[in-house]
Amino acid sequence: MRKILPGIVFILSAQMATAEPVTVAALGDSLTQGYGLPQADGFVPQLERWLRDNGADVVLVNAGVSGDTSVGGAARLDWTLTPEVDALIVTLGGNDLLRGIDPSVTRTSLEKILSGAEDAGVEVLLIGMPAPANFGADYKAAFEANYSELAEAYGVLFVPNFLSALTDGGTDPSAARAFLQEDGIHPSAEGVARIVDTIGPVALELVEKAGGD
Repeated sequence: MRKILPGIVFILSAQMATAEPVTVAALGDSLTQGYGLPQADGFVPQLERWLRDNGADVVLVNAGVSGDTSVGGAARLDWTLTPEVDALIVTLGGNDLLRGIDPSVTRTSLEKILSGAEDAGVEVLLIGMPAPANFGADYKAAFEANYSELAEAYGVLFVPNFLSALTDGGTDPSAARAFLQEDGIHPSAEGVARIVDTIGPVALELVEKAGGD
């Protein structure tokens, strides 16, 4: 018995030593890429640190491309979902709004991403974007509904609004100015930290699902 127990301990230790971290790809635009910030202050590095500080064995891959629309993100899905990727965070739609793209086009692109991730067996966290009121109430309602409806249809984790932390959950965009860069669009390092604090718990759930915990 004394000889058997050390052997079991050795096997378990070897398995733990060879366990691979969960790899999460963050598919998005400049908000994901970290536009205007030092690399360490961007969304992906800050979120990775938050997850590790909260016990996750995780590696985040920055698949954010500045200026990308949901159509561009969908086009990049196949080479984003490399074999080592276990989970996907999707934050797209900001540039669709800047260009006034029809919400149905955004919906088709997001659905292509969710469908592709499902086919690949990859867990997903979908993060929504708030539409401005200047396109009208119908546009705003249709655009924002894309995220909640698709998240429910595909059974993925969901955060309704990437930027809600900057307005303390409110709807007044002027409240976010203190946490934005000079362009008034992209969050500052402090703004990203607030966003990460809000999204982090759901991202941690994503890592746990992907890791089979």
